[in-house]
Amino acid sequence: MDLVESIFTNENGELVLSLRSFLLASIVSLILGYIVAKSATLKQTSSKSFITTLAVLPLIVQVIIMIVNGNIGTGIAVMGTFSLVRFRSLQGNAREIVNIFLSMAIGLATGTGYILFGSIFAIIVVTTNLIYLYTNFAEKDKYQRILKITIPETLYEIDLFDDLLVEYAHNHELKQVKTINMGSLYRITYYLDLKSINNIKILVDEIRCRNGNLEVNLGVAQDDKNEL
Repeated sequence: MDLVESIFTNENGELVLSLRSFLLASIVSLILGYIVAKSATLKQTSSKSFITTLAVLPLIVQVIIMIVNGNIGTGIAVMGTFSLVRFRSLQGNAREIVNIFLSMAIGLATGTGYILFGSIFAIIVVTTNLIYLYTNFAEKDKYQRILKITIPETLYEIDLFDDLLVEYAHNHELKQVKTINMGSLYRITYYLDLKSINNIKILVDEIRCRNGNLEVNLGVAQDDKNEL
């Protein structure tokens, strides 16, 4: 079978839908859907309903495309499917959206009969995604931290902690100044590139000596958004 050869066309290039070709495409859709759903559970907690949806979505898209195949309705069906993805993306993170697009693409491929092309495409995407997932690709450096310091309004000085941050961090950047507790306190947020993670307690203790022993939060730097 050629990579771009459809199982729904005969030797003359005519569209032929048979029970055998439908069952073959459906089995491939379910197998690939299971692979996508299984990969979506790795290093991520998702609801059972979302995972099962990923597993059956290729079959659903496949049937829709088969029903309208060779008709202008194909474009309408595809547009409608992508609008559903946009609706789901309002509450989904980036990885979930990628998996939904992948499941849809598999359904589009099997629905038009290109099961070999769809299978190779799915395996390539899933494998690449797992490689990125289990390597340090795009991961935050362990020395990159977010420091949040609470100080009273009477103590606020823009460079109050600069000497400490220069001592314990290669680089530091003031990210945010926010008033809390009805304006009686300030919360200052810094981005740090620490010289060593072994000195975290010493840094926090020295900050507490200057901020009146108010709250000090030093955590791992995270992306502001994980959504599309």
